[in-house]
Amino acid sequence: MNKNSVRTLLRSDGVKAIWFLAPSLIGFAVFYIIPFLMGIYDSFTDGTLGGEFVGFANYKEVLGSSSFRTASLNTLLFTCIGVPLLITLSLLLALLLNKSLYIRNWLRSSFILLLVVPVASIVMFWQILFDWNGSLNAWLHHFHQERIDWMQSDWSMSVIILMYIWKNTGYNMILFLAGLQSIPKDYYETAQIEGAGRVRQLFHITFIYLTPTMFFVVLISIINSFKVFRETYLLAGEYPYDRIYMMQHYMNNMFFSLDIQKLTTAATLMVACIVFLVTGLLSIERRFRDNLG
Repeated sequence: MNKNSVRTLLRSDGVKAIWFLAPSLIGFAVFYIIPFLMGIYDSFTDGTLGGEFVGFANYKEVLGSSSFRTASLNTLLFTCIGVPLLITLSLLLALLLNKSLYIRNWLRSSFILLLVVPVASIVMFWQILFDWNGSLNAWLHHFHQERIDWMQSDWSMSVIILMYIWKNTGYNMILFLAGLQSIPKDYYETAQIEGAGRVRQLFHITFIYLTPTMFFVVLISIINSFKVFRETYLLAGEYPYDRIYMMQHYMNNMFFSLDIQKLTTAATLMVACIVFLVTGLLSIERRFRDNLG
């Protein structure tokens, strides 16, 4: 390679972009990629420093743990119930607010405000509502009904799902609104001329061209469902009722007990499940886009 070729390469936009991104890439590698790879390695050893390689022994122990199975099943149940409900409600609100309503702008702002409210404030609101001496139990007592310890009963999962939906509806609704407004109006006008009704337009135009946005919203919702630990931890503590004992609780408790092998093993299993799920969703979305094109 001659000097002119080297100069041309150094002046190219790709190399300039790498130089600008280098600080962020280095920081991301040092604080995220390298520790994650070290964690994967630790999950195959019997000690953090100088441990011997033990193969899949840690994985067998974790998978055989009753607390890990409880946390996994609760996390799966929460995701399988919370995400579809969140997607349905967000889509219905987006379809409603995409029309000409008198209070449309006010409603949009009210849903978006939840995104900037601190998690501690959200938890305080739900504590006031669902605490043993909270508002809901006060209403039950007023109507001569027995009080319910919401966070220490099977209702606890429903409370967490409601909080998750309440907090994330606004964000998903905005994403759906952006997808709805990107659909050309000509499609609807042509469908009306050909005699297609609103229901047919909804299924054959709106839902078809909204599918890429749908895949993205589902992906974001699933990722956000794994972040509900913050709210659950503040609301119910380190060792909550068994119904809301999540994967993050398990890993958090392993961290406090300094059981690094179980912690890294559980984290690796969870990341593997997320990667598998994300890869499957992206593959389905790519096939759908190719067929649509």
